[in-house]
Amino acid sequence: MPITIHLPNVLAKLADGQRTVEADGATVGAAVGEVSARFPALRPRLVDDAGNPYPFVTYYLNDEDIRFTGGFDALVRDGDEVTVVPAVAGG
Repeated sequence: MPITIHLPNVLAKLADGQRTVEADGATVGAAVGEVSARFPALRPRLVDDAGNPYPFVTYYLNDEDIRFTGGFDALVRDGDEVTVVPAVAGG
């Protein structure tokens, strides 16, 4: 089931410059895994070595933080949107 994953500019450069990518999977984790397989340079920025959400990246499924809706096990439906928001440091 295709969903859309929105990437910020800082990560889009690791996905051939694409700010949005289509992905398949029954869960957020499966969809992120599929995108990580297509764009290997993204993987260490999206997930840790065990395949869990990277600690400094927040994922939103249709504007809901997945930490409160099942994490990477949150089910997705055709047409859903996942937004990736990495932590930004600065001063």
